Amino acid sequence: MRASQQQYDALISALNDSSANGDVSPSCSASPSASPTEDLLDAYSKTVVRVVEQAGSAVIAIQSPRGVQRRGGSGSGVLLTPDGFALTNSHVVSGRERLTATTHEGDTLDASLIGDDPATDLALVRLSARDLPTAQLGDSDALRVGQLVVAMGSPFGLQATVSSGIVSAMGRSMRGIGGRLIDGVIQHTAPINPGNSGGPLVDSRCQIVGLNTAMIAFAQGVGFAIPSNTARWVTTELISHGRVRRAVLGIAAATVQVPCRLARELDLLNESGVRVESVEPGSSAALGGLQPDDVIVSLDGRLVSSVDDLHRLLTRIEPSARMALGLLRNERSLALNLEARHGG
Repeated sequence: MRASQQQYDALISALNDSSANGDVSPSCSASPSASPTEDLLDAYSKTVVRVVEQAGSAVIAIQSPRGVQRRGGSGSGVLLTPDGFALTNSHVVSGRERLTATTHEGDTLDASLIGDDPATDLALVRLSARDLPTAQLGDSDALRVGQLVVAMGSPFGLQATVSSGIVSAMGRSMRGIGGRLIDGVIQHTAPINPGNSGGPLVDSRCQIVGLNTAMIAFAQGVGFAIPSNTARWVTTELISHGRVRRAVLGIAAATVQVPCRLARELDLLNESGVRVESVEPGSSAALGGLQPDDVIVSLDGRLVSSVDDLHRLLTRIEPSARMALGLLRNERSLALNLEARHGG
């Protein structure tokens, strides 16, 4: 099911508007001032109730039609536009040819996969319906440790389940599918379970600040969510290009130690770097002169101490930009300038 260019443009506009607008969403206006006699628990409860009433209707359950083979599992999602664009986790929809989504009202609708990005465990689907309730993406960079958050989803198939907690840490990193690190992950204490994956993490202003993606088995009070700012970028890439573009060098690489003697002689801050194991013919690396056994120690002036560092920095490179690589070759410093090529 293909959406029109006008529908895609509307989604991009909605994403940009929510990014630029840091004000409280009009649909999530504050409750009247509480009387002095109301205690803190009542205030906390009223906040959670208000968030659920305003944002809960945008939460959906996602599954495969009965009898359809699949690799993923049931999960949750959240609607971004009235014409059915919704965010969820990549692992929820991975490998599925057919999808259905159940709305807050209990309607079961056909859905199609617009695109997914396993590296961030995010995916965009579209429901075959209009005039659907929506929630707005907020600014995950504005979150603070200790802030109230509400997790919504359909764990164990129990639709419209809500839990609350606080942001317990920011800036965590976790492995996505394929081994890449997902940076800026939100750690929170709102209880989540299987089936919560892809459901929204919402702040007290009723804005989506994250997409719940994982929990640690046998742990209590430890949940993780992909930040909304990452979700906004991934969604824009999927709509605009059909995939998430990332700069690729075209090498196989491994993290290695930089000998202390060599680091002192060359005035390096690195204790480790990325050794080039092989170079793909015709790649940016090959055209730029990278060779096997080169050790990359910097990219655009930023230290590269591991393969994860290299992945992280490559993600920030714009298409057709030039990349300045600092490396070691035969125990000498060398600088190369490469053109960025983007892959999936």
